[in-house]
Amino acid sequence: MFASRTNWPLGPNRFATALEEHRRRARPLLDLTNSNPTTCGICYPEERLFAALGDRRALRYEPASKGLHEARIAIADYYRHRTGFFGAAGEIDPERIIITSGTSEAYSYLFRLLCEVGDTVLVPAPGYPLFDYLADLADIRTSSYPLLYDQGWQMDFARLEATLRAGSKAAMVVHPNNPTGSYVKREEGRKLAELCARREMAIIADEVFLDYADDSGIHPTFAFDGPALAFTLSGVSKVSLLPQMKLAWIVVSGPEMLAAAAVARLEVIGDSYLSPSTPGQIALPEMLAIRTNLQAQMRQRVCANLAFLDAQLRKGGPVNRLKREGGWYAVLRVPATGSDEDLAVALLEKCGVLVHPGHFFDFPRDGFLVVSLIVPEADFQEGARRLHRFFFTHNPPATRENSP
Repeated sequence: MFASRTNWPLGPNRFATALEEHRRRARPLLDLTNSNPTTCGICYPEERLFAALGDRRALRYEPASKGLHEARIAIADYYRHRTGFFGAAGEIDPERIIITSGTSEAYSYLFRLLCEVGDTVLVPAPGYPLFDYLADLADIRTSSYPLLYDQGWQMDFARLEATLRAGSKAAMVVHPNNPTGSYVKREEGRKLAELCARREMAIIADEVFLDYADDSGIHPTFAFDGPALAFTLSGVSKVSLLPQMKLAWIVVSGPEMLAAAAVARLEVIGDSYLSPSTPGQIALPEMLAIRTNLQAQMRQRVCANLAFLDAQLRKGGPVNRLKREGGWYAVLRVPATGSDEDLAVALLEKCGVLVHPGHFFDFPRDGFLVVSLIVPEADFQEGARRLHRFFFTHNPPATRENSP
């Protein structure tokens, strides 16, 4: 009756079952996994948004396979004053931009553009679990390459190259990574582009968290031309903290002939779906215009929560926070006395604190938990206190280390 591509294990795991039972009993819960900005106390300029979404031009349907021109101009302007990995700077051509209803749809477009049935895309590990499902739906496979931790995260190019096969069509990067918060370094971006150019592979760069760096520097983007065909993804879900608007984009860059051919094919794919809404596209320039204040609020939240977490950890105990460079998450190295799932369940049942077990993000072994840094500060602080008490009570104090 059903296609094998959807033959996923659909039964709840022990962690999901424990959470469902916790909620069924209406027990108090401090959710340190919440990454939904619309429920985290961010103050939105409501009147500006409502006015933009109420534009009367939305009553007229004018389908555009790449997306409305004025919306693509606004996206191109978003990249103004940025630099690329090869020093390229200047302006993004709006004709190189394809608007989609979200980054998941953008991935679907690209997998269909690049891959035959059974082909492979390379994905980083640790990483977000969504990619495997999207690959299944496109009848392709994923092959993971590791990010190594040693006083910070680095791409393992030896393992990446070892995973390449004849059917390897693209290397994916998340810049910065979710959940490690590590950016692709300039030398890594250059090396990856040169490798992909030699192997006639594409780069798919997810840059939804690009603006959320811990430092004040501006990190390079893959959206500018380099030696390899590249597709850079982003959207208002993170850029403007508006996930409910379901608007994202693909910027195509790289060698002129390859980029032009890719845009022509993507235009046909886009014309086949025409999924981005007209009201959202008309409002997109305003959504991007309001991002400065919204991002400032989010950076303040992340900074405050990170500082409180570090203050708790400095009190002693067996838990370390791994170094990060940006994004919305923190990775905790914890004693691997059992599975991460068992540990997350214990924290839920004994402390009423919800965290992600590391295996959710494909960490290579047990001993990792992931927490969201955008949780409202009062909830985060109480959750961090309970985490510290739990580990200090159940594990003897240990010397703090910087590596897992």
